[in-house]
Amino acid sequence: MIAGIGVDVVDLARFERALTRTPGLRARLFTEGERELPLRSLAGRFAAKEALLKALGQTDGVRWHDMAVVAGDDGDPDFALAGRAAEIAAARGIARIHVSMSHDAGIATAFVIAETAGAPEAAAR
Repeated sequence: MIAGIGVDVVDLARFERALTRTPGLRARLFTEGERELPLRSLAGRFAAKEALLKALGQTDGVRWHDMAVVAGDDGDPDFALAGRAAEIAAARGIARIHVSMSHDAGIATAFVIAETAGAPEAAAR
């Protein structure tokens, strides 16, 4: 059952200006494993993290490093959650997070679906 959805769009030129203007931003937003990726990949990951925050709903205390975008077992993007993000997901019964990222025409976009393990019929009771 879907527990939450989120979408976000990032303007690549604006994102690049922000990273250039604020040198510490890259380290604040991204885990060590994410930081050296190309700009379009960083923008996609930032959009994915923003979309995840929307899908989780309650986000008090979540840090950017609590949400790492990683390659899943099948090679598709996935999240490695830690800290407060993992706590919120567990408290909401979120068993799976689906993420799709894309970039084209100067923008990066991401869509996230947070899914619980329960069947829809069980939730309706």
